[in-house]
Amino acid sequence: MMINMDFTKPLVINTHQQDWQQSPAQGVWRKPLEREAKESGHTTSIVKYAAGASFSTHHHPYGEEILVLDGVFSDEHGDYPAGSYIRNPPGSSHAPFSKPGCVLLVKLNQFDPHDLVSLRVNTNTTPWSQGQGNLMVMPLHQHAHEHVALVKWPANEVFKPHQHFGGEEIFVISGTFEDEKGKYPAGTWMRSPHLSSHHPRVSEPTVIWVKTGHLPPSH
Repeated sequence: MMINMDFTKPLVINTHQQDWQQSPAQGVWRKPLEREAKESGHTTSIVKYAAGASFSTHHHPYGEEILVLDGVFSDEHGDYPAGSYIRNPPGSSHAPFSKPGCVLLVKLNQFDPHDLVSLRVNTNTTPWSQGQGNLMVMPLHQHAHEHVALVKWPANEVFKPHQHFGGEEIFVISGTFEDEKGKYPAGTWMRSPHLSSHHPRVSEPTVIWVKTGHLPPSH
């Protein structure tokens, strides 16, 4: 069943208010945010592994992108604690599991076919760079027009109004993100269309994961 696949419409989902749904793997649960088809195609989800849960070896024909939100996620290549950012490029495969359990933001089948970088970033140990104003930025990935980063906002910071060429996607990791349309607590996932705009700000220290430049004008 298709979910939230009209990229011309803005989306705001407080994932903490969603119910978990069982996946095909025992002990692995998910909250679908956008989905082209039930078990294939463009998909973004919050995924939870119970302690000891595992998923059989599977392929990523069009790539997989993961942000570890809680616990420790693992596969045959390593262990990835909360704060890890992972990119498994088109054509890759793995057999994931979690010994203590974990919660992930997972994006499937959304890579540019020429984006073949395999990436493992521990954001807990990666240095921040100075951004605009008082913002701190941690670039995670760039390919063509797509940019992915963490952004750290100090309390009471206000950013300039801006437009999103190629759209913008945000996941609020901690604190509360704000703009003229509302307030978005930790756990909120937002998708803003191509050429949308807003005037963001925060009242408390806040960290967000941001992806820009990747959304089509329509679908």
